[in-house]
Amino acid sequence: MAYADSEARRGGGRNAVTLLEVKDLTVSFPTADGTVQAVRGVSFTVDAGRTLGIVGESGSGKTVLTQTLLGLTPGGEISGTADFDGTDLLAITEDQLRKIRGAQISVIFQDPLTSLHPLYKVGWQIEEMIRAHDKSVSKAEAKDRAVDLLRRVGIPRADQRVNDYPHQFSGGMRQRAIIAMALSLSPRMIIADEPTTALDATVQAQILDLLQKLQEESNTALIMITHDMGVVADIADDVMVMYAGRAAERATKQDIFYAPHHPYTKGLLESIPNSSARAERLKPITGQPPSLIRLPSGCKFHPRCAYVMDRCLTEEPSLRPVGEDGFHSSACWLPTAAAGLGERAEEIRIKTVREERSEAAAGIAEGIASAPESEGSVT
Repeated sequence: MAYADSEARRGGGRNAVTLLEVKDLTVSFPTADGTVQAVRGVSFTVDAGRTLGIVGESGSGKTVLTQTLLGLTPGGEISGTADFDGTDLLAITEDQLRKIRGAQISVIFQDPLTSLHPLYKVGWQIEEMIRAHDKSVSKAEAKDRAVDLLRRVGIPRADQRVNDYPHQFSGGMRQRAIIAMALSLSPRMIIADEPTTALDATVQAQILDLLQKLQEESNTALIMITHDMGVVADIADDVMVMYAGRAAERATKQDIFYAPHHPYTKGLLESIPNSSARAERLKPITGQPPSLIRLPSGCKFHPRCAYVMDRCLTEEPSLRPVGEDGFHSSACWLPTAAAGLGERAEEIRIKTVREERSEAAAGIAEGIASAPESEGSVT
């Protein structure tokens, strides 16, 4: 469902332009041990000027999902469509994709030290990016643009630091240089793959502020991949929660944080440290994400779900509408009225579970509740 359908309700009446529409994307990798089902039928859209946060634990398929859009998953078996401004990114040739990659869609990778070549000056690498896509730009013009970009992202003495090597930059400065490179050709979309993971809290806040400022200036669409719900709260407009290669829940940021429906989303929120001074114990999600080679039957989250029911063991739910606007959707068998973090929503969850759970599901729930880290499971 296109985001534009409910934009007036979600974005203050702005006219949304859908820049990227992905439908039923599936990516798998054949291995000696079996087929890795990295992405399983994921669909989403991203509008110009908006930020989609893709969140989930490591191994949920976030990075593979976005790298596939740019042809960066060699050896993968891929199906589905990815319409970027009228062009199916999954159907074009490598030469055609190369003209889009970097120029219209840029990527900010997680580790800037490995993204920058250690033997070349930072400025040269930005200049090379510019001249690779625009042959009409001279070396002098490219260097002037590189200096301007470094200055724009907050690098002090940019005219001097443009001649430094990556090891002469701090971690935060290297990430700013990568952002400058991503902005060098004024892309229409930026994919940021956990760009703040290796940074301290202060620098992380500065990088997020920078991305928001640059996005507002150029109306660039942004896909933010992260496992940090705090980053999502800071920067995202819409959120897609992924688990075991599929979308578990999709909604606006407000609905995700105040009216989550899927137990996995609820678990992610409850595992965030409280900002208050009270020393409350965190509520982690028990267990580990499943192997993408040997996925469990039914709902893939059921071995870790405190609200597991009999139906969850055999039937995998698809995304279905939860909110009235039709955008908020969740892949869970709990009733739509169970969305939320309040007492009423919890009462509905408990009542439903007790009505729909028999011996098999009860055994799984008891195992979850007996785990040392478990607290508050419904048994």
